[in-house]
Amino acid sequence: MEKKAVVLLSGGMDSTTTLAIAKKEGFEIYALSFDYGQRNSLEIKKAEEIAGFFGAKDHLVIPVHLKKIGGSSLTSDEMSLPRGRDLGEIGKEIPSTYVPARNTIFLSYALAWAEVLGAGDIFIGVNAIDCSGYPDTRPEYIHAFEQMANLATKAGAEGKLKFKIHIPLINLSKADIIRKGMELGVDYSLTYSCYDPFPNGMACGECDSCRLRLKGFEEAGFKDPICYKEIR
Repeated sequence: MEKKAVVLLSGGMDSTTTLAIAKKEGFEIYALSFDYGQRNSLEIKKAEEIAGFFGAKDHLVIPVHLKKIGGSSLTSDEMSLPRGRDLGEIGKEIPSTYVPARNTIFLSYALAWAEVLGAGDIFIGVNAIDCSGYPDTRPEYIHAFEQMANLATKAGAEGKLKFKIHIPLINLSKADIIRKGMELGVDYSLTYSCYDPFPNGMACGECDSCRLRLKGFEEAGFKDPICYKEIR
């Protein structure tokens, strides 16, 4: 009998590779995505396609109204996104695209679903190498959440489940993530990373997420299969 795992799936490159890893490790996949008022709502459609591609047992898309809380250029029409930044500058400080407490909120939903499913394993595609510098992608944060998960749940308190938060990409570069995904048969044309795509669906090529993705494909020696408005 396959073990169950809840996998946080944004529709992007990292979360898709993480899902592929969980699948390869023999887990039955329960994918979890969020409509939180993000600029790029296309990622929800992509997540649905990816969950189907990998044969997820179930895929939930949960509305969470983080746009109403604000505080991030990813959920605000009035704050400008960082664009065209030098790659050496990305990750040096916490950018305006940080969404307050996003991973804590998402992991809490994942934990709740995992407890109901009787699944002790949760996968999240956080990365500490080629990243935007968000505080909720650091390994010490994930370890603290894991400890909390085992203290704060009925299943954990009664010893019925020991929750583990898997972070298989934490020490990989974007290039290494792409190479790993290629080994596992990930179709990266299904994925989407742009923070603010054009109305026709083309990626901007200028936001931090696009620039890190393009850098990864270049260093990995593969062509990025998605379309960009302009590549610099």
